[in-house]
Amino acid sequence: MRKIRVLVVDDSVVIRRLVSVALSDNPHIEVIATAPNGRIALSKIPMCHPDLITLDIEMPVMNGLETLAMVRKSYPSLPVIMFSALTPMGADKTLDCLALGAQDYVTKTEMGTGDAAIAYLLRHLVPKIEAFCRGIVELPAPVPPAPIAPVLKQPSDVAQRVDVLVIASSTGGPKVLLEVIPQIPADFPVPVLIVQHMPPVFTKHFAQNLSDKSKIRVEEGTVGEPLKAGRAWVAPGNHHMTLKRDGTAVRLQLNQDPPQHSCRPSADVLFRSAAELYGPSTLGVVLTGMGQDGLHGSECIAEAGGQIVVQDEATSVVWGMPGFVARAGLADAVVPVNHLFAEIAKRVMKGRTMTSLYAAQAASLHGGGDPCR
Repeated sequence: MRKIRVLVVDDSVVIRRLVSVALSDNPHIEVIATAPNGRIALSKIPMCHPDLITLDIEMPVMNGLETLAMVRKSYPSLPVIMFSALTPMGADKTLDCLALGAQDYVTKTEMGTGDAAIAYLLRHLVPKIEAFCRGIVELPAPVPPAPIAPVLKQPSDVAQRVDVLVIASSTGGPKVLLEVIPQIPADFPVPVLIVQHMPPVFTKHFAQNLSDKSKIRVEEGTVGEPLKAGRAWVAPGNHHMTLKRDGTAVRLQLNQDPPQHSCRPSADVLFRSAAELYGPSTLGVVLTGMGQDGLHGSECIAEAGGQIVVQDEATSVVWGMPGFVARAGLADAVVPVNHLFAEIAKRVMKGRTMTSLYAAQAASLHGGGDPCR
């Protein structure tokens, strides 16, 4: 069986060695070349034919962002995982790389040294390499094997009015959110709560990035913040985000309870909390991402009578999170990324006055046929 061929690009000799050692421990992966900067990396791609590149951001001669731009011009489908510093500057540059087409990132600041660094890379880098290259080389099927096809919930004749929108997102999610959230109009009638798997520092910058590009205000969640229609909050890195009723208001709460599915923030935590407070008025959306976070929370929403929309496999970078929800028969709709907002708008606006923007979105959705049925 052919192994996954990886090109490691980093100006640090120590990082190149650590990554090479960690990847060599996996029987399905081999490091076929290394490079200390982007210019040398670009010269090695046509010679070595890598299946994936790990790419440092800060390098001399040609940095990661410049290199990624060149890679995307000549090799648009070649998977790239960025190595980022866990700093405000590192967060901004990483988000730029994701917008430019990088599949994902790993924060090198948390690596540590020696055996701890190897363990960190095995836990955080190797699964991403395998996920992005599963279609390139034949790998053992995930255990346990999932059912082959998604199963939609039986449509209900009566759908409860939506009063809150909760979104789960991970690998590949920032790019989807940057496409969907800016479509939301300023008069959106419900609050929006987002769990995007990101470390501290990154979530604040990502929320600001979303807000700068959107008609609604997007912020990192803070304790005690009252939910308001036409506003959005991103769960801060390393904190679960929940909801608490306070008289007539619903306020954000944060905690550092144990991670769930190795995730903090966890979509399961937010989804369960929303289902408890809003019941059948909850609309959950599960976007691209690895793992099962959001599955149990979606079960809670479904049991409460709420609705669930998931991104389809064809447009997901990794059809893990949405795939598990769809295959469990919890999804009311499975839609491609270009139909996500129209599907959300259709459900949120049910029972409400349709604005011209929503009317246009609904016409767009139904004009091309309803992908959910």
